[in-house]
Amino acid sequence: MIVRRIVTLACIAGFPAAVHATNGMNMEGYGPIALGMGGAAMAYDVGNAGMINNPATLTAIKPGTQRLALFVGGLMPDVSSNSKGSAADLFVMPAAGYIRRDGNLVWGAGMMAQGGMGTEYSDGGFWGTLTHAGAAPAAGAMAAGQALRNLSEVGVGRVLLPLAYQVNDRLSLGGSLDYVWAGMDIQWLVDGAHFADMMPTGTRRFGAVSGTLVSTFQAMMTPPAPPINSIGWGYFDFNQSGSFRQKANGNGWAGNIGFTYKASDTLTVGGVYHAKTAISDLETGSSDAKVTFNTNMGTIPLVGRVRISDFEWPETWVLGLSWQANDRWQIAADYKRINWAEVMKRFRMTFTAAPAGSQTGPLAPGFGGLVMNMDYFQNWRDQNVFMIGGGYKLNDATTLRFGVNVANNPVPDEFVSPLFPAVVTNHLTFGVDHRITPDSFVHATVSHAPRVSVSNQWGAVGGQNQSISHSQTNWQLSYGYRF
Repeated sequence: MIVRRIVTLACIAGFPAAVHATNGMNMEGYGPIALGMGGAAMAYDVGNAGMINNPATLTAIKPGTQRLALFVGGLMPDVSSNSKGSAADLFVMPAAGYIRRDGNLVWGAGMMAQGGMGTEYSDGGFWGTLTHAGAAPAAGAMAAGQALRNLSEVGVGRVLLPLAYQVNDRLSLGGSLDYVWAGMDIQWLVDGAHFADMMPTGTRRFGAVSGTLVSTFQAMMTPPAPPINSIGWGYFDFNQSGSFRQKANGNGWAGNIGFTYKASDTLTVGGVYHAKTAISDLETGSSDAKVTFNTNMGTIPLVGRVRISDFEWPETWVLGLSWQANDRWQIAADYKRINWAEVMKRFRMTFTAAPAGSQTGPLAPGFGGLVMNMDYFQNWRDQNVFMIGGGYKLNDATTLRFGVNVANNPVPDEFVSPLFPAVVTNHLTFGVDHRITPDSFVHATVSHAPRVSVSNQWGAVGGQNQSISHSQTNWQLSYGYRF
């Protein structure tokens, strides 16, 4: 087992929280209480995690009291492509939150991970057979490409500033203004046939490339000399150390607004609307990215800057209820709609080569200052998530929780990539709450996503399809203190 990212409270200073989430890129539950109930969190007290779920639930604390909570979670994905496993099998992430109630008003602050993805393959063997474009490449070129490490990491986190108000005995309103940060690492091998298919002369089934770097490349492939008549592969790298460091970073803002309404003594309904984020483009430093092309004229290594455009967290809305059946049993259920289709049409990356004087090798200076735009098509679908859970109070100190989380796979099989395998759908969850003292609590939850296997259509333009398999076991633990 390899721990790929440990996120500390230094995240507040701008280092993204890395997770491998399971409702698309969303986590299946935020906070161990909600996770134990299958993720349902709209209409009852889920602790300080209410600030990222539905801030209106924060009015459950008594006037004049404060509550501090510390969280830690572990996500353990088991991902493979063409039977080659990803080494990114443990992500650890702490979080924290504080709230205070003064009269009918509740306010506070917190830091929590939103979601993301991450995989790592020690070499390109997970792609299966690589294919070149044009004439046969130099001896050993394809083997050299297939030996390259491939990894991805996408992480999004939030600093939350919630505010909630209890209007009367039945109605509470709440919202949160959030500072959002995002980061990304990529090491990505694209073989020659697929790179050629993304060129203006290709079918562009899975993506498209354009820009001055591409037109210059095309010109060099047209006689007279020096002709490039073979492309073995291209390699995109803005993680040059081979570890998760999220070199492309951006930040921005988001917000939500929610309510709870006590329809009867035993039934509460609630809902929340999360606005789409407004995050800046994710960018590396001016020479922190590298793109390498293998051709019959030799390897062309270029250094420069990468910009990821239009990366946003989607608009989401949730409705739910909580029913206190009797003194021991509680039932909660939520429906969530995540509008991935608007924000996950394509992965849009722009590489700007550094000036000629910063490039090395016989051919690289000729590409200095040029630009390549790359769109990798994703075409995600919107996602419907159904969450239902039950809580059983064993005694005054201990409550057991269990639930299910059922969703459709938002990623079309045709376009799914081994680097972004967000394909799991269903989850089973179990949790335990325990009161240590009248004012201190611990909550622990584990969830399991059964294995899902899909195959893409990579072989349509060369090579072979990838058979991608993904299951996941996650856990969350929190300590809360009321004073």
